[in-house]
Order: sequence, then structure tokens, then C-alpha cells
Amino acid sequence: MSAADSPVPRLVARLRAAGCVFAEDEAALLVQAASSPEELETLLGARVSGVPLEQLLGWTEFCGLRIAVEPGVFVPRQRTALLVQEAARSCGPGSVVVDLCCGSGAIGAALAALVPGIELHATDLDAVAVRCARRNLPGGQVHQGDLFAALPARLRHRVQVLACHAPYVPSGAIGAMPPEARDHEPRTALDGGVDGLDVLRRVIGAAPDWLAPAGVLLFEVGEDQVDSATAELVSRGLGARLARRPDIGATVLVAVAQDMSPGAGPAAS
Repeated sequence: MSAADSPVPRLVARLRAAGCVFAEDEAALLVQAASSPEELETLLGARVSGVPLEQLLGWTEFCGLRIAVEPGVFVPRQRTALLVQEAARSCGPGSVVVDLCCGSGAIGAALAALVPGIELHATDLDAVAVRCARRNLPGGQVHQGDLFAALPARLRHRVQVLACHAPYVPSGAIGAMPPEARDHEPRTALDGGVDGLDVLRRVIGAAPDWLAPAGVLLFEVGEDQVDSATAELVSRGLGARLARRPDIGATVLVAVAQDMSPGAGPAAS
């Protein structure tokens, strides 16, 4: 196909008019994904209407991996790479690792690639997310259910790394989100209640019953939620450390369970 015949310039123009910041890159990916001019037109129309590019392609790149993404599943954000990096520092072969509120399973997949030999478990309440996570985590155990209720009881006090991507957007801020998220991702993966911390409070409250001695809990928050989330951790006897990467807009809290070795005090519950 000659440059004059290429559909890319037309696609770029329509994508730009729709507000797509990376119109050139998106146009190239849509051309690659389409098997016919008719399919290309359908994909373009869906993208211009606000459907996430990743859901149209069926995949997204995350931490160097191609992660399968289905319609109706939360699309992993690039800023979550910081959570993965911090989690990888705390586990090794044989460590029990849980990807809580796993969505597509992107965090678990990235950790399994970085640290081969972990015992990986993932949980989500949503059946579509669980199906998608099972595609991305063939070597892990994916459980459907509400937070810790989905996990096997044998994991109590054995989890070395508890990586949680709970919803943390305040309910009142959902309407201001980009339409890709607001209209095409499950509300349960976005809405964290009035201050954004409703689900995280439940996670923090139950985490000491699941973490191994010196196990870590990691989760993302907004900058304006750091103080409140830190106070919740301290109230449960969890030490807190803040990790930031301003270049990708990432803020992660890393909480460490109290040491339960002989001579150490009991963890808060």
C-alpha cells in the first residue's frame, strides 16, 4: 500500500478531533488490529465514541507484558508499575503472593515474570475480571469472591506480599473521569466511596489476619489520601512507608506487618 493509499492520516484526523492525545500511535494499532476496511471503520467508530483502545485491541502493554483485556474489565494503568516494583522487592521463590482486586491480573502476571517461583493467588468479585485474569495467570490460582473471603483459609498468616489495587476514586469524582473509564470500566473497580477509602479500610482491617510475619501490604492512593490511609494502617499496627514516582503519577503505600517472632509483641487486629 502506498502512502497515498494509507488510511492512517484519515484515522489520525478523526482520533485527534475526538480528543485522543496519542492519535498517531492509536491509528497504527487500529490498522494492525483490523482484518478488513470494514472492521477498521467499526474499530475507529468505537474508539471515537470513547471505548478504551485496550478493550478494542484485546490487550494492553504492562511492565513489558502483553496483558489480555476484555470489554468491561478495568484497564491496568502504567502508574501501577511502581506497585509492582515495590512488591517485587519483598518476595522471592516460594513466597505466597496475593493480587487482591486483581481485575485483569496484570499485577500478578508482572510479579510472576519478575520473581519466578512465587505461589500466586488472585481474587476479584467480578466474574468477567476473573475470567480475564485466568487467561493472564495460567500459573496462578484465581478465586472469585469478596476480598479475603475468596482466599483459601490455609493462606492465613502466610501471605508475604499482598498487592491490592482497590478502587480509590471518591464517588463524587467519578463523573469527572475520562469517558474511557467512567463509561466503559466497572463502577466497582473505580468507586471507593465518599473519600475513596471505603474498600481500602476493609482491606487494611483484615490484612493482619493474612499477612505472614514481616509480610507487606501495598496499595495505590491519591496524594490527598496519604495521611488518612496512613492513619488507618497505624491503627492496625502496620508500619507504613510511602513510595512515589512523579514521572508516572504514582503514589503507593507499603505497610509491613508486625513481627510475630518470639519476643515480639502481638500484631494489632
